[in-house]
Amino acid sequence: SADFETARRVAQAINAKMGQGVASAIDGRVIRLHAPTHPDARVSFLAEIEEIPLEATVPVAKVIVNTRTGSIVMNQAVTLGPCAVAHGNLSVSISATPVVSQPNPLSQGQTVVAEKTDIKISQDTGALIQMDAAPQLADLVRMLNGLGATPQDLLAILQAIKAAGAMNAELEVI
Repeated sequence: SADFETARRVAQAINAKMGQGVASAIDGRVIRLHAPTHPDARVSFLAEIEEIPLEATVPVAKVIVNTRTGSIVMNQAVTLGPCAVAHGNLSVSISATPVVSQPNPLSQGQTVVAEKTDIKISQDTGALIQMDAAPQLADLVRMLNGLGATPQDLLAILQAIKAAGAMNAELEVI
């Protein structure tokens, strides 16, 4: 499939290494190169281009739910922000707290601020599951499945989290 962003990035990387105007993206699959005409120089030129590093693009965060089968498929880019959801006898709470890591004074380290996320899921029966981790949707789905949530429960909860703006992903229902 054509990927215009990747084509643009490839052309930019080639131009940064080989000089401006050497490469141009024609479309999502084709990069035009202005290569040397002499065969030896052309081989060296192409060998250099093959060695240019290119960082992989981050995939778009996406969750796909099949309501007929109850399947939920997501990529690793999906994360959740703070929110609380109640659905039937299930209750989900996701909260984030900033955590500061201060290095020793003489270590020449840097102060880093990270986020500690707590996910709490409870059932009316009194069952409570708490998870301290990064807010990954896969963890939430696994915990809800452990409490016996149906595919319809999962879909309703995911839609509520998305509607609240706490899911950084596209939610596609098929």
